[in-house]
Amino acid sequence: MSNNTNSYVFSSESVTEGHPDKVCDQISDTVLDNILKEELVLEESGYVSTEGTPASVNNARVACETMATEGQVFLLGEIRTQAYVDIDKLVREVVRDIGYDDPETGFHYKSIGITNAIHQQSADIAQGVDQSWEAQHANAAVDAYEAIGAGDQGIIFGYACNETAPLMPLPIFLAHRLAERLTAVRKDATLPFLRPDGKTQVSVTYENGKPKSVATVLISTQHTAEVDVEGELRQALIEQVIAPVFEQWQIDWTDAKVHVNPTGRFVIGGPAGDSGLTGRKIIVDTYGGAARHGGGAFSGKDATKVDRSAAYAARWAAKNIVAAGLAERAELQVAYGIGIAEPLSLLVQTFGTGTVPDALLAQAVREVFDLRPAAIIDALSLRRPIFRKTSNYGHFGRELPEFTWEQTNRTAELLARV
Repeated sequence: MSNNTNSYVFSSESVTEGHPDKVCDQISDTVLDNILKEELVLEESGYVSTEGTPASVNNARVACETMATEGQVFLLGEIRTQAYVDIDKLVREVVRDIGYDDPETGFHYKSIGITNAIHQQSADIAQGVDQSWEAQHANAAVDAYEAIGAGDQGIIFGYACNETAPLMPLPIFLAHRLAERLTAVRKDATLPFLRPDGKTQVSVTYENGKPKSVATVLISTQHTAEVDVEGELRQALIEQVIAPVFEQWQIDWTDAKVHVNPTGRFVIGGPAGDSGLTGRKIIVDTYGGAARHGGGAFSGKDATKVDRSAAYAARWAAKNIVAAGLAERAELQVAYGIGIAEPLSLLVQTFGTGTVPDALLAQAVREVFDLRPAAIIDALSLRRPIFRKTSNYGHFGRELPEFTWEQTNRTAELLARV
């Protein structure tokens, strides 16, 4: 850290889709996607009724966890569905798509053992989602959004800042772009000696709260045994990964220190080198540590779980605050109780960068964004089978058609209320 009290270095990391934890996230989200897809087919055929519920909420409840180690994948969790999905086939397809198709890696899509220990969701949990606390205690009928309760209690955070065009912190944004590029040059055989597992890290120097320069870039990547790490690998990553990313985003990295595979050899990787688990990369998935985190993971959970859906909604609201010019940085905290539709609390903080008081912004958010779980699912179309795409390279800051929470479509409404 600099002697100047207004100067500091902040770092964030990302991982590639071959990282053992991300292998698990992708499997869990692929199971979720396929259940959602099959449930929609059942509804369209008339086999499942959604009468009395919002169009965006179905009967499926998914909380799928995955563990992976050398030669083995274990699935567990709680699922309620009338659909059939071939778990074994899905797991092997995900592992193959990632690139674990070489038997020498110790984790091969054809030979892995798969243990399925998924069981039915608890009826005690399901009852609070199917009929909210409000519905159970109301003297009259409640609306469809009020009738569906939160799938669990949770403290949820959403964040946005004006450091990048997608309104994300610069360190995590760059770390994700490097990880994406690392995977791209492996899959298109630009660098054929790369293997699926990898990590990136970017350290940025800030002055007076603003990013000024890139201090350090770190890439650790799995590779074949014959490659020269200090020579061929380092040069290839600088030329084919680091330089293109920083040039694309017009970031000066000329003074940055670059580390490539600091331990030297990284041949043994993926689940054969380190066990993996769903939900163990929650900081990678969100804001790289630049904002607070409530502790809940995303992957493998359907959108009645507010760990996921409310985190998307909180990002949506925070991004609209910053996009509207109401703050340079905005963080939302939303609290939920299991089985209760209405949030228990809502806090907005702008860390001294807001153009209006934070309390006024919080009131505007309450008026513009309906943060009840069913309303979030409806507004952001969270019944679609789009979740595997979220499981790599960040759930936020990627302005893809599926990522409805990245829209800045409520700025005018916020401005009208402050």
